[in-house]
Amino acid sequence: MMENNNQVYMNEYKINLNRYEVRKEMDVKIYTDGAARGNPDGPGGYGTVIQFIDGKGTLHEREFSQGYNKTTNNRMELMAAIVGLEALIKPCNVELYSDSQYLIKAFNDGWIWGWIKKGWKRGKNEPVKNRDLWERLLKAKEPHTVTFHWVKGHAGHPMNERCDLLATTAADGDNKIDDEGVMTNE
Repeated sequence: MMENNNQVYMNEYKINLNRYEVRKEMDVKIYTDGAARGNPDGPGGYGTVIQFIDGKGTLHEREFSQGYNKTTNNRMELMAAIVGLEALIKPCNVELYSDSQYLIKAFNDGWIWGWIKKGWKRGKNEPVKNRDLWERLLKAKEPHTVTFHWVKGHAGHPMNERCDLLATTAADGDNKIDDEGVMTNE
């Protein structure tokens, strides 16, 4: 994504900022879900939906998904959040929704700050799994004000169901890629 003069490029979408009332920090909602088949040795995928309403009241939306050959559910939950945050080109106020306790509690209960303080160790001095993705998530989150919200999975929340469909479709699809980090984080 790039910004050029008064135009914002959000992947394939070009939004002319002159046409909209632009607030200093845009309010954005990011919905995420991850899936893994045969966790931890099977394929997986993530699904992410980004939404914002412009100054004229028009809803803008973008979906992201990707499948992986071998991965874990937790890695896909993290990737869904990372992709959503990395897609934002300016600092935003973000409401991020996930059914992953792993993701939500890491921030809302402060787990991640304890891991960092202990040199990326947890509990019985064990290394934190998925450190590569946690570090990437922290970097993606850095310019934004992010509030993390937990939603119960498979309970009829429309956006969670939509993200689940994106994630499972990607996991079951033909265009999967390798998760390079899964081998070093098992």
